[in-house]
Amino acid sequence: MKAVRIHAFGGPEVLQYEDAPLPEPGPTEVRVRIQACGINPVDWKIRAGHAKGAFPSQFPQILGWDIAGTVDATGSMALRYKPGDAVYSRPDITRPGGYAEYIVIREDELALMPGNMSPAEAAGVPLAGLTAWMMLFDKADLRPGQKVLIHGGSGGVGNYGIQLAKAAGAYVITTTSARNTDLVRSLGADQVIDYRNQDFSQVVKDLDVVLDTIGGDTLERSYGILKRGGAITTTVARPDEVKVAALGLRTGYGMVQPNGARLEQMAKLIEREQVRTVIDKIFPLQDVREAHAYSETGHAAGKIILEVS
Repeated sequence: MKAVRIHAFGGPEVLQYEDAPLPEPGPTEVRVRIQACGINPVDWKIRAGHAKGAFPSQFPQILGWDIAGTVDATGSMALRYKPGDAVYSRPDITRPGGYAEYIVIREDELALMPGNMSPAEAAGVPLAGLTAWMMLFDKADLRPGQKVLIHGGSGGVGNYGIQLAKAAGAYVITTTSARNTDLVRSLGADQVIDYRNQDFSQVVKDLDVVLDTIGGDTLERSYGILKRGGAITTTVARPDEVKVAALGLRTGYGMVQPNGARLEQMAKLIEREQVRTVIDKIFPLQDVREAHAYSETGHAAGKIILEVS
């Protein structure tokens, strides 16, 4: 098969489009012919060597952990899916990823692709969508009627966070740049703060939940806008436990794990048109270097997708 592999850490130039062995599924595994793969910041952070020690770094390595495609072959004990089924997944990040024509995935990491999505749209959902769900509901226990601030609403996690929070009956506030105001409002944001011209910490207070995707000073200024007993969750840095304790807050941080059952729940929301994928750009698999460079600018409004087949 054709795949994009890295043989060393470095810049986008280490991404090599080349021949690679076709993977064979084990007894409880499924081989998927990939049609589209999403790009996430974790991809280029691993490529650049920023995540050494956190993830395996055996070379050659195939990146990419957001995939959509069709079942090609199944193991002897994998009975849930059959060849031809349209599926999507956030595969195990410790195993070879989806910058390839084929991938082998454990059966319980898969779900049927939402019927109203293209493969490119479906490939944008798993990692960012599952992350937003985990942060809002598993970590923060967001409830109907509560007020939530989602930092970085135009990014992948922010996009899904806005929609999931709105579907749950929350009042949704988000920060973004002025050029993305219409986008985040179309996703369900009730209040939009232009982070370039407004200080969110002077605009909102007594919130129930903050979902931070920015870190740094943004995270630092977020503690004080939560009510006592509120929750602050973040995708980029561990919260300050001293401040959390002093302010009586709850907190959440961590990397989302594969979860086929949760993707089935996501598919129901998608098919009810409560959640959709915003795609910024689609690149052919061969142009993965350009796609990584674009992702690293941090200016994508929505998902960046690789079209595989």
